[in-house]
Amino acid sequence: LKPATFMNLSGKSVTAAQRFWKIEPEQTLLAHDELDLPPGVARLKFDGGHGGQNGLRDTIRLLGHGRFHRLRIGIGHPGHKDRVVPWVLGRAGKDDDVLIGHAVNDAIDVLPLAVKGDFSEAMKRLHTP
Repeated sequence: LKPATFMNLSGKSVTAAQRFWKIEPEQTLLAHDELDLPPGVARLKFDGGHGGQNGLRDTIRLLGHGRFHRLRIGIGHPGHKDRVVPWVLGRAGKDDDVLIGHAVNDAIDVLPLAVKGDFSEAMKRLHTP
């Protein structure tokens, strides 16, 4: 699902799709950018808070909990909180863009395991260099 809503309001699309296709939140994987990971790093996670990520915040608000899978794609942090909004909304630099592309490809490689329900093995492979 690629929401047609603003990303900060993506919970509306996510929860509507879950209702329509009768998908439990625990069977859902949301991909999102992650300031707390450097570019080139992808991590899988289950459960948790929004960590300041507004799309996750909206999804958690509408679900009433954070018990769903996440694919966190590192974009790095600009260094100061005043620079976060332009950093997140802007284009990645050339070098970071290449690293982010590698992280996405690494995640794609393990997604078949996650889809089959072997989330632990998918995490192990993605998180091991």
